[in-house]
Amino acid sequence: MRPIALGALLCVSTFFASAQNHTAASPATGKDMRVKLTTDSGIVVLRLYKETPLHSNNFMKLVEQGFYDSLLFHRIIPNFMIQGGDPQSKNAQPGAMLGMGGGDMQRIPAEFNPALVHKKGALAAARDNNPEKASSACQFYLVQGKIISDAELDMMEAQLGIKYTPEQRNIYKTIGGTPMLDMNYTVFGEVESGMEVIDKIIMAQRDPRNRPLKDITMKMEPVK
Repeated sequence: MRPIALGALLCVSTFFASAQNHTAASPATGKDMRVKLTTDSGIVVLRLYKETPLHSNNFMKLVEQGFYDSLLFHRIIPNFMIQGGDPQSKNAQPGAMLGMGGGDMQRIPAEFNPALVHKKGALAAARDNNPEKASSACQFYLVQGKIISDAELDMMEAQLGIKYTPEQRNIYKTIGGTPMLDMNYTVFGEVESGMEVIDKIIMAQRDPRNRPLKDITMKMEPVK
């Protein structure tokens, strides 16, 4: 089985938040939910979008079950993203290849939304190579990305068959992100606070498989 990763689109990437009221809402309210992510490098608050209920509710359920506690960020690529959520990463041996865990869990159907793009700080679901582009039930990534030019956005629009709004273009040109992943991987949330923690994690020393040489663990809990 191939590692659950960002697939062939990774090759493309080599070419080229004001905080709101932190109240976790139940899925039934139709409101965004929030998760506190504690890492060795600091604390991040994640906002889960109400527009992607399958992914957001599944993620919150795993958080409430303690699924992510003591798992690793097993893949970090500067100017791209950090990835975690592999259940096999818990107590993994140094240097072990990770990224294949969770394949026995039922995939989540894609919830692509043109309004939700891979801007810096986006929370999205990793997946294996499947025709439905369905998501891993547990593995996720947080986008760092880089500043994107109008010419690059024009190219992405042509390749992906999408049209960015002026606001989205401005986000990519000023904040940055990874537009080559848009409409291929489901974005279901964003970093509401603590992006500096992600930027710190992504600079850690890593092995040839992009696994940090020093384990970076996570703990998650709902924000009440």
